[in-house]
Amino acid sequence: MCSVGDGFNMDISALETKLCKCEDCGNEFKGIGNKARCPSCHSANISDLKY
Repeated sequence: MCSVGDGFNMDISALETKLCKCEDCGNEFKGIGNKARCPSCHSANISDLKY
């Protein structure tokens, strides 16, 4: 996305999240999108957990 001049009017709380688990450090977190990274160790080795 590109924004020239003004900022975006986007409500991030409206985005769909998924429960993820880092396979490297075991951290469980809510992720957004297909390329989530672990907020603790920054690994991309992530699996989706079922709600």
